[in-house]
Amino acid sequence: MGNLCCCVQVDQSTVAIREQFGKFDSVLQPGCHCLPWIFGKRVVGHLTLRLQQLDVRCETKTKDNVFVTVVASIQYRPLAGKESDAYYKLTNTRSQIQAYVFDVIRASVPKLNLDDAFVQKNDIAKAVEDELEKAMSAYGFEIVQTLIVDIEPDAHVKQAMNEINAAARMRVAANEKAEAEKIVQIKRAEGEAEAKYLSGLGIARQRQAIVDGLRDSVLGFAVNVPGTTAKDVMDMVLITQYFDTMKEIGASSKSSAVFIPHGPGAVRDIATQIRDGLLQGQSASDN
Repeated sequence: MGNLCCCVQVDQSTVAIREQFGKFDSVLQPGCHCLPWIFGKRVVGHLTLRLQQLDVRCETKTKDNVFVTVVASIQYRPLAGKESDAYYKLTNTRSQIQAYVFDVIRASVPKLNLDDAFVQKNDIAKAVEDELEKAMSAYGFEIVQTLIVDIEPDAHVKQAMNEINAAARMRVAANEKAEAEKIVQIKRAEGEAEAKYLSGLGIARQRQAIVDGLRDSVLGFAVNVPGTTAKDVMDMVLITQYFDTMKEIGASSKSSAVFIPHGPGAVRDIATQIRDGLLQGQSASDN
């Protein structure tokens, strides 16, 4: 109806391409325009000025022969003042951009190892953007931004990479666990050594106290009972300790019966045996 009235409406963020008798005439900006069709003028198409995005998936391989799928997002729009070039010079803009992306990615990624490709994806995106900017500006398009949004290795390669990472982490964990066990064992050994040292000190002090007590008992008995010798007192002390030991053995719940000789002669033999044992021990320690 607008064409019959010689008027045409162009929406916002859009331009219209007007021809006269099949030849390009002008670019119509957003708004209402007079279109005298009787003079051969007509609108042959519209061109959006909005930012457009094209996602390109390109399969290639890295320097270490790993096949990957690189996903690139290209953001582009027509250049101001070159709307006619953007409309007329390319039949399929998206296919043209895709071809340039394929060319650059397949020339850049094979120079890198897989790990480097992940690290240097911004460099790959920059190379794609520079190449597209030079090529597409001649056709009236501006490349606003190029992003490498994903690098997808083969599923088996991805699984292998995860296993390598897991193995490395397990190795670190094993080292840490072994180091912790080593510290525990060292601390336990230090504790046992300290305990034995303190136990030895206690036994030595106990024996020293026993010796001091026996000496005091012998000296006190010899003073209070005239005519006794140190040997007599020592025999009496040994016999007393012997019977105290027998008493403790009999009082123990784990012992059932202990057979010992009885009588005055037996007591004398016991004293002699104890004395001889002490003297032998003393001579062995002196040697």
